[in-house]
Amino acid sequence: MEANSKNLQLGQNVVIEEGVTIGENVSIGHNTVILSGTEIGDNVIIGCNCVLGVKPGGNKRMRRDDYTATKLIIGDGTKIGNLVSIYSGTSIGEHCFVGDHASIRENVTIGNETVVGRAAIVELNTKIGSNVTIQTLVYVTGDTIVEDNVFFGPCVSMSNDKYMGLQEYELKGPHFKRNVKVGNNAPFLPNVTIGEDAVVGAGSVVTKDVNAGDTVVGVPAKKMK
Repeated sequence: MEANSKNLQLGQNVVIEEGVTIGENVSIGHNTVILSGTEIGDNVIIGCNCVLGVKPGGNKRMRRDDYTATKLIIGDGTKIGNLVSIYSGTSIGEHCFVGDHASIRENVTIGNETVVGRAAIVELNTKIGSNVTIQTLVYVTGDTIVEDNVFFGPCVSMSNDKYMGLQEYELKGPHFKRNVKVGNNAPFLPNVTIGEDAVVGAGSVVTKDVNAGDTVVGVPAKKMK
């Protein structure tokens, strides 16, 4: 463990590997493991039973990307709940909140003041902006772009594989532009773009691009007249 580490509060059975950097006024809960290469800013609160800095794994059927980034960076003032796993090669901004049971994969960037809700999953190669709200049980697929001020209601899901593994396809998740609002349980097909200020109604199935400012509802989702 390196650097300032002033006023560090540790619960019982905390493991901190060599090569971890911890700022001032940090609190780490019971049974949490901080793996090598993790950088934690000032005034960060981490709950119990978390694993931070996980190295990517898998088997030969899974995609393996080579990343130059090996650090997990957690910005100042961020709060992380209990039973959270966050992988190396990821950067989380300042004053974010990550809820209990959430999982954030490698090569993800998250902007400042973003909320990742309880049991939400953020897959690899995803870019999430600032002031984004990702509510409970949202599934953000890999290779997704979420710009600033986007809101996802509970249980929103998305996909990045058009052919579901049946043939080669460049994996690409949806692109949500600024200020998009999405209601509960709405699924999104791969490689769709949701324009600025668009609204997607609860339960709507989005199969194609949505224009800026439009409100879409239904299965499949269509513009409201």
